Amino acid sequence: MDDNKSTLQEEERIKQAFKERDWNEIKSANSWVIFKVMAEFVEGFEKLAKIGPCVSIFGSARTKPDHIYYKMAEEIAAKLVRHGYGVITGGGPGIMEAGNKGAHSQGGKSVGLNIVLPFEQTHNIYIDPDKNMTFDYFFVRKVMFVKYSQGFIVMPGGFGTLDELFEALTLIQTKKIARFPIVLVGKSYWSGLINWIETVMLQQEKNISPQDMNLFSVVDTPSEAVAIIDDFYSRYLLTPNF
Repeated sequence: MDDNKSTLQEEERIKQAFKERDWNEIKSANSWVIFKVMAEFVEGFEKLAKIGPCVSIFGSARTKPDHIYYKMAEEIAAKLVRHGYGVITGGGPGIMEAGNKGAHSQGGKSVGLNIVLPFEQTHNIYIDPDKNMTFDYFFVRKVMFVKYSQGFIVMPGGFGTLDELFEALTLIQTKKIARFPIVLVGKSYWSGLINWIETVMLQQEKNISPQDMNLFSVVDTPSEAVAIIDDFYSRYLLTPNF
């Protein structure tokens, strides 16, 4: 029954997308969206401009607390705080919760950039109350991640995790933002994707350059992940990315 209801709702949304609208409807709807987007940007800039150096931790919302990757994300976050960084996550459960939990356990800055979704996430309890934000628009949220993160720790995850990873790689590759470290954790998880990038994208089709393979690192332990962040910023200044 629920599947049928969902299918009908989806069909109705598709029909509405193709429905002709007059100019007043279009202008009214678009004007309202513009103001909502502006409000999200303003709130994000105001809150995050004051947080200081932070590292974002990405990964699946479905990872359970007893999973090895949850425990690794928690340990990475705790180590980052001890090394002087705050932690930013997507604010939800799974790996995001682990990142905020690790930061919270060490008394560090614990930031959550939540997103309104129809069925999935509410914010976790380990986010600092004054650093808990909720966004309607994915693209606004992604700007906040990229602008105020000094590095990305990418744990195993799904489409959303890959979206954030490739967004960051593209922006750095095209020099739209400053270079920052991107660390993939879990060689067994990422090896298939990296092998495809190297053998098909690079060698076979030549759709990227050889130096693009240096835009990210792959590690297996929390200590290795944090060391890459530290090593990078022993040579470069900590500043916003654009």
